[in-house]
Amino acid sequence: MNLIITCPRHFENETLEEIKGILNEMGDANPIISITEMPGILTISTKINELEVIKNIQEKILDEPWRIRYCLRIIPIQSTVTTNLEDIRKEIGKLIGVINSDETYRITIEKRNFNISKNEIIKEIANYLTNKVSLEDPDWIILIEIIGITTGLAVLRKGSIVSVEKMKRSISS
Repeated sequence: MNLIITCPRHFENETLEEIKGILNEMGDANPIISITEMPGILTISTKINELEVIKNIQEKILDEPWRIRYCLRIIPIQSTVTTNLEDIRKEIGKLIGVINSDETYRITIEKRNFNISKNEIIKEIANYLTNKVSLEDPDWIILIEIIGITTGLAVLRKGSIVSVEKMKRSISS
């Protein structure tokens, strides 16, 4: 999986068709799209780089906002692991090398359908870094998306997660 899409509950099939069309236009006619057992959550494996998909969708929202009707958030995922503290810690350790020592970070955890302590995860990840934490305006977001037994991970610059509603509101004002 290299993308997570959130959508309104009960609109998963419409969202699947919408994102499938966008990925087809971008050159991936056969992405693997799964509607998860959690309402309003889809996972996608595409051959297109996740950040390229994000950039393309951001451009679509600016040029043709009416084209994106069902996707609410598009979240890039750089790596997936089994949901356990050790695997999450090891994989994040590999991904955080992009953060320079003078840059700030925030750890964001979305937990769905799994019982693991957010505080334990944050403590383990924070042990890797001596950087300053900035909850309001970080240079980097360390993203941990737990969906049952699978966890998606990413270390992203600000603005790498698309919130369709926020973008549409910002262009209409």
